[in-house]
Amino acid sequence: MTLELPWTDVVFAPLAYPFFVRALLASVLVGTVCAVVGTYVVLKGLAFIGDAISHAAFPGVVAAFLLHGPFYLGAGIAAVATALAIGFVSRRARIRMDTVVGVLFAGTFALGIFLFSTIHGYVADLFGFLFGNVLAISLADLVGLSLLGGFVLGCIALLWKELLYSTFDPLGAGASGLPVAPLEYLFLAFVALTIVVSLQAVGIILVVAMLVTPAATAQLLTVRFAVMMRFAVLVGIGAAVVGLYLSYWLDVASGATIVLVETAAFLLALVLGPRSGLRRRRGVAVAG
Repeated sequence: MTLELPWTDVVFAPLAYPFFVRALLASVLVGTVCAVVGTYVVLKGLAFIGDAISHAAFPGVVAAFLLHGPFYLGAGIAAVATALAIGFVSRRARIRMDTVVGVLFAGTFALGIFLFSTIHGYVADLFGFLFGNVLAISLADLVGLSLLGGFVLGCIALLWKELLYSTFDPLGAGASGLPVAPLEYLFLAFVALTIVVSLQAVGIILVVAMLVTPAATAQLLTVRFAVMMRFAVLVGIGAAVVGLYLSYWLDVASGATIVLVETAAFLLALVLGPRSGLRRRRGVAVAG
């Protein structure tokens, strides 16, 4: 039935509904923030940390529900606290960060399940945070996400050079006088806030894909950091818009559809990209 509609109706008809416009704006915001922060995450090799912090936000969401407080405040406190704890324990105990991530990932999510088990009956709001429901975003949610996302992007813009230097050469950055440890803690807090921004769009289970996949796709296309970030933002926004429209017309889960579009973009870059795809193999064959 959708295929019989003119393309103008396919594009503009959903925009007649305020809930879709709010979802579209939220998806673009989430795609942008995740792509910018995700570029640093991928280059640092910290993809797993996004999954850990997103699951760590769950006990905060459940606690907020039990205390009748704002969900995003509970998620933010839990996510930021866990992110800082990962950095602190890793440095203080001199344990590899992926080991600390594994321990805290399991412990915090188990705490969330424990708290959730104390609630009797079906709780739709909490399931929404697990699987995401961007179409249910209210105007107040959109304003809050815009402020939080704008704060993260503004801070990264101010600390662009410092974060870049500490990402590529932490030893050199420390030797030059940059506060590498505080920058690392601050970056982990940015990751946590980015995950909080993304929770309602794609949910706790899929948020790591929004954080990692656009940047990983961009990494297949270029080796220059600034260009990689721009590509990541384009992939993040494009997948958010395309995925949201597909979910609307096909009547399927919006968060999962957005992630599937991002995954398709990654696979396309993997097959056709200049660094790993057919173009590279042809170049090698010609050179041989």
